[in-house]
Amino acid sequence: MTPATTFAGRKVALFGLGGSGLATVRSLLAGGADVLAWDDNAASRDRARDQGIAVSDLREADWSGFDALVLAPGVPLTHPEPHWTVPLAKAAGIAIIGDIEIFCRERAARAPGAPFVAITGTNGKSTTTALTAHVLRETGRDVQMGGNIGTAILSLEPPAEGRVHVIELSTFQIDLTPSLAPSIGVLLNLTPDHLDRHGTMENYAAIKERVVSSAGLAVIGVDDAYCAAIAARRGEPRMRIHVEGHGEEAGDLIVQGPRILDSDGASLADLSGIGSLRGAHNGQNAAVAVAVARALGIEGAALATGLKSFPGLAHRMEGLGRRGRVLFVNDSKATNADSTEKALLAFRDIHWIVGGKAKEGGIEPLSPLFDRIAHAYLIGASSDAFAATLEGRVPFTRCGTLEVATETAAKAAAASEAPEPVVLLSPACASYDQFPNFEVRGDRFRALVQALPEAAT
Repeated sequence: MTPATTFAGRKVALFGLGGSGLATVRSLLAGGADVLAWDDNAASRDRARDQGIAVSDLREADWSGFDALVLAPGVPLTHPEPHWTVPLAKAAGIAIIGDIEIFCRERAARAPGAPFVAITGTNGKSTTTALTAHVLRETGRDVQMGGNIGTAILSLEPPAEGRVHVIELSTFQIDLTPSLAPSIGVLLNLTPDHLDRHGTMENYAAIKERVVSSAGLAVIGVDDAYCAAIAARRGEPRMRIHVEGHGEEAGDLIVQGPRILDSDGASLADLSGIGSLRGAHNGQNAAVAVAVARALGIEGAALATGLKSFPGLAHRMEGLGRRGRVLFVNDSKATNADSTEKALLAFRDIHWIVGGKAKEGGIEPLSPLFDRIAHAYLIGASSDAFAATLEGRVPFTRCGTLEVATETAAKAAAASEAPEPVVLLSPACASYDQFPNFEVRGDRFRALVQALPEAAT
């Protein structure tokens, strides 16, 4: 845990008592702060009280005594409208921050030179964070990984010289971190997402840009117009990542098929045969990991070993094994069309399980890849809309549930004459119509695949 010593003797209001909220309370108390917490959910309040946390309705509090309001990242700061705590904090003239901001203040106070790698983007940030941390760990580095992936940042060990923090950041977290200044900031890509929380694409991009505008070294994928413009504004020191065939900007690191090259054409890494890094999108992810590792003094054989031993990320292009010729892939983390595009580009002869709570635009943007799909199996609330999109273009079956879709797709793929048919769960949708989150959805798919008898294929 990282005790929030920079808040010693100060009184803090905190709203949101989920996992990161509880971790933040523990950090603040360990650092000597006086915390008054609240959550709109009664079960969350009871859980906090059971842990000895002071819980009281912040509507009735004296805000003149607070030094800051700490919001959980899922709580709206601006859109669609500010949470009710936000105007109270603004009226009191106090800062509105999140747990990442507390970490940044601790780093500035304890070890300002400690490596802090902050990674964001619309897609690929979890894989890139996990891969970067893995490569660094394989060389014996003391690596702490967390943030928007896995462990809440204040549950990690505190900043220290020689200890590297590799942190995934969402826009919600960035928006609550005014002093964000990582030693290495990474921006992978930008496509429309979470616009209900940010209002416009321009607002969304501006928040993401803060990760690299304030960084010592900026590592930026330049294959979309928003990121290309951000890279041009950022200037040096920066490292631009370009995937051949995806955009027109020049790159300092170039992904050319399975190879990662520098701007002079020298090979820095080869991803051939690494199943966990299949596809052009993973080429970008790996190039970022290469850029970060080299900036921290790792290259050559040590870098190659780290890439080759990466086990992959659960729910993102996760190979679940085979039944005969049929390969099963869990890509439950693909919650929008842009993310699913990466999976469709990686395979052919696809038996595609798709659907859930649809994002804006649905799956029409994927139409150039429909020729890769042997059959689609529709699940969830989006079934009617997706059926209309696929009608006359891709054969499909309305399955309703993941259970029916998995069994139906497995049988159809086994009967296929293709040399390597693929049953791919890549929903291009949020999970909330049928599952609490994409992890539960992916875990269910994994269990269904593991339970398939050989006879089923």
